[in-house]
Amino acid sequence: MAVVVVGLEHSRAPFDLLERCVVPDAEIGKVLTELGARENFHEVVLVSTCLRTEVYCVVDRFHDAVDDVMALFSERSGASVADLEENQSVYFDRGVASHLFKVAAGLESAVPGEMEVLGQVRRSMERASDEGTLGSTLSALFRSAISAGRKARTDTGIARGTMSFSHASVQMAESHLADQLAGAKVVILGAGELSSGVLVSLVDARRVHRPGEIVVLNRTEETALELAAAHDGEIRVRGGNLEQLEAELAGARLVITAIESEEPVVRVANLPAGKRLILDLGMPRNVEAEVAEIAEIDVLDIGHLRSVVEAARAERHSEITAAQAVVNDEVERYLDEQRGRGAAPIVVALRERLEVLRTAELERRSSDLSSLSTSERELVEAITRSLMAKVAHEPTVALKESAGTMRGERLVEGARDLFGL
Repeated sequence: MAVVVVGLEHSRAPFDLLERCVVPDAEIGKVLTELGARENFHEVVLVSTCLRTEVYCVVDRFHDAVDDVMALFSERSGASVADLEENQSVYFDRGVASHLFKVAAGLESAVPGEMEVLGQVRRSMERASDEGTLGSTLSALFRSAISAGRKARTDTGIARGTMSFSHASVQMAESHLADQLAGAKVVILGAGELSSGVLVSLVDARRVHRPGEIVVLNRTEETALELAAAHDGEIRVRGGNLEQLEAELAGARLVITAIESEEPVVRVANLPAGKRLILDLGMPRNVEAEVAEIAEIDVLDIGHLRSVVEAARAERHSEITAAQAVVNDEVERYLDEQRGRGAAPIVVALRERLEVLRTAELERRSSDLSSLSTSERELVEAITRSLMAKVAHEPTVALKESAGTMRGERLVEGARDLFGL
């Protein structure tokens, strides 16, 4: 069996294609169940965020798995398989661990070191467990990746300062509005983790330009009210539901959308007149395309974060390098552990077989050894044990080093045939 990652990520795929392939939370279970039911797939985890949609799987046939995932993406997005294949990312064997560990550490994020992705990786694993598609192989992989992501943030400064997706988004808005943000009304659509991070960043006392009022609107009003109450203070923060959207947009200088929706939430039809900046963090996008054509409205989205990201990368080059070194060490540690675990059964069987052969041969020649003293018999025992250990050494090393790979599977079959295991 092989461990494979197939998907689309922001570093390779265009934003429009990423948007079409996002799997809403309500449909993740359906996708996991569909893939998990196929004969070729033994374990499946889906990581779907605003900037990546990836399927991690344990499969029998590598190429069939890639084809199946691309076919599924094509069916869901309406994109051709050819377009998807042109922009796909595929990793296998050690590349899987290297990629996921970097994702968890924030090294593959649009904003280096951002914290949200670590929680997303953890929730992806938990969701697969709930749906019954998580097995021991991917469980060990994801748990180790989460540990590596935490270690990279603890041991380096990659997550220090403004390195969160939500904070960078607010930073971009503030850069665009400058002092127009001070004392202004801000409307946030959504009450999830990203919206919560945006709110925390906006009320931060260290921010130079702080709004005068923040309104959080969400489908579930109770969630919005709870989030607003938790941060209401020097800056007035209140909550409501999406039915109040048009009324609350009136007078809002900044609107930040981060809500899961198949269709745009902010439309020309429900947008009151007035000059405002709209920051669309939704995937798929929450703002109707025609809104950007209104002269007095500026619309920015995740794609516009590039300038903020590049500045962050330049400032944090040394920390990114340090975090990459931590991740590399953790990948090697994980692979060493997996090699040992994967090879353990066959190595134990091989050593037991050699011990049976050794003791059987000594028993067969016992009459020839009857004249030996106790110390001489102990010496023969020691010599034959040492000889069997030397015979087993190179096969053991080869089996451990190749465990989990196609070569490892061939060596296991060879050992079984050669030694009758």
